[in-house]
Amino acid sequence: MKNIVLVALSLALMQGCLGLGPIVGPDYLPPQLEMQDTWHQKITEGLAEGEASLQTWWRVFNDPVLDGLIERADQGNLELKVAFARIKEARAQRGIAAGERFPDLDSTGDARRIRSPHTFLPPTTQRSRSDEFFTFGGEGSWEVDLWGRISRSIESSDASLEASMEDYRDVLVMLFSEVATNYVEVRALQDRIKYLRGNIGTQRQSHQLTQDRFNAGLAPDLDVQQAALNLAKTESRLPTLEMRLVQTINRLGVLLGEHPSALHYELEKPASIPKPLEQIAVGLPVELLRQRPDIRQAERELAAQTALIGVATADLYPTFSLFGTFGVAANDFSDAVSYSKSRMYRIGPSFSWNIFDGGRVRNRIRVENARTEQAMERYEQTVLKALEDVENAVVSYTQEGIRREALERSVTAARKSTELVNTLYKNGLTDFQNVQEMERFQFEQEDQFAESEGKVIQNLISIYRSLGGGWKTDLPEL
Repeated sequence: MKNIVLVALSLALMQGCLGLGPIVGPDYLPPQLEMQDTWHQKITEGLAEGEASLQTWWRVFNDPVLDGLIERADQGNLELKVAFARIKEARAQRGIAAGERFPDLDSTGDARRIRSPHTFLPPTTQRSRSDEFFTFGGEGSWEVDLWGRISRSIESSDASLEASMEDYRDVLVMLFSEVATNYVEVRALQDRIKYLRGNIGTQRQSHQLTQDRFNAGLAPDLDVQQAALNLAKTESRLPTLEMRLVQTINRLGVLLGEHPSALHYELEKPASIPKPLEQIAVGLPVELLRQRPDIRQAERELAAQTALIGVATADLYPTFSLFGTFGVAANDFSDAVSYSKSRMYRIGPSFSWNIFDGGRVRNRIRVENARTEQAMERYEQTVLKALEDVENAVVSYTQEGIRREALERSVTAARKSTELVNTLYKNGLTDFQNVQEMERFQFEQEDQFAESEGKVIQNLISIYRSLGGGWKTDLPEL
């Protein structure tokens, strides 16, 4: 009995001193990537230098409506709730892995009455016999994590849990960006509809003018028909913009986890496109490694996969366990209750070692190594994609800003030209074709200008998204 106790204590000590044992498999080291020191200078011309302010980037627009939409999306978005549920799942999986450090104990019991016919009994027995049998007790086993299989499994689960948290933050980044982008689209469409309705009003006046001049014998019927054609073509564009406006508001409602039509009353009143109150700074490329949740998620997934190599490698070595069974067994209930008469137990160490498996274990190790290589490539690809996102967003923002300024000048010139050509037409100094062309040109320039204003802000939002703006350090309580 003393030897059994010594064995049990030795195994427990080995289990407690796990961190000092020979843990198999590679120790994870975060990948070191070569990052460029600065962005391509040409694409960042006109942007501020220094660290980007990303935590609540949407507040630079000072738009209470946008702030409210972001807050509601944070509370109600269903995709975000799915990501949060994935954190719960990963935490529970981590608990399963950690539970292997502790003994596995089971309680069992049995009470039976067995009747044996006399034909099954010795020839001297002339009658059937009934026997009772009672057992109650427990059994358990405790694996000694001698080679670090359990430790590597916990290490992998820890990294997977952290990856799920980064996945949640990445969903936040994408969600806030999409809400803001759709909100800006709503305001841009409202501006485009405003310019279109104004141009329709102008063309109706021109149509009436040609009709009056035709009735007075001062203009041919061709002018009237051209004016009607121009007006009809412009009016045909209105339903398309109205449809897109409704669809965009519907999209916003779904992003907030609400009914698609929930925001129509709130957003139906036109408002200006939000403008930033400060100049954006993009920081340095190396900062992406800590700012973008998708990069941190890919790194944690690499860490989780690396630990699985050790889990597979541990199968090459023997598994040591401490097992035990304790209980009572008797043919009479009173004897079963009397522990001193009916007790039984088995206790001792055990081991198992797979001597031959046709190479399955070693091939499982190769599988985990190959998956780790894939995770490493995915991590590097994620970093490259992040760099591409930033550079594309920055160049789109700066170049669209230049385009918007040119379109603004074009709109001013088009409006002035339309006034002048209408005056000349009324005085009979030019034909109606010039009026028609100038009105159409004015509408096109105003429409492109309103669209460009929205694109500039949407590209700015893309910069914040590509830099990883909007994620939180703290997460909701599980």
